[in-house]
Amino acid sequence: MARWEPNTRERLVRAALDLFVEQGYDATTVQQIADRVGLTKMTFFRHFPDKREVLFAGQETHARALTEAILAAPAGATPLEAVRAGLKGLASLFTDTHRAMSAQLRTVIAANAELLERAAFKRAILVQAATAALGERGVREPAAGLAAELGISAFYRAFDQWAERPGEEMLADLTRQALDELLATAAGLVSDSRPVDGSSTAPLTA
Repeated sequence: MARWEPNTRERLVRAALDLFVEQGYDATTVQQIADRVGLTKMTFFRHFPDKREVLFAGQETHARALTEAILAAPAGATPLEAVRAGLKGLASLFTDTHRAMSAQLRTVIAANAELLERAAFKRAILVQAATAALGERGVREPAAGLAAELGISAFYRAFDQWAERPGEEMLADLTRQALDELLATAAGLVSDSRPVDGSSTAPLTA
């Protein structure tokens, strides 16, 4: 069997992540990234507008997969069922090949305020994509936005677990579990009539 070689785009992502971890994001240049994989700076810019976007490669693909899977959910699906379908479609893009890279990615982003801001923007894009897809299915606000927020929150919680704990668990399974946990927590908040300070409203008895 021929040895699989990553394409140019993925080679640049891997090189950038390694350099960011080794010497820091700010200290790494585009030239160094290109040199690491034996490519030119011009080749780098054919794939990415700058070094920051290397860390967010695939954003359009992720939003598209999420949208298409939500729209493809059965006609009778509830908003949350449609979101579950969307999350399954999104999670299917991430394989074990990406797991180690994802752990590096989280480390690099967490250490840089600019990257944290860009990551928040990507998350907002996914929420917007899910909300819009639900809207196309006839789901109105605030239900569409709330279902989308819950779904993307579950995905990010699951993604963190998936990146941190290499093992047999699939991202799709972790995402499903995370969404179930969030829904159970939300239901508990609705049924809990105690004041926010945790004190009891029941009358005192002797």
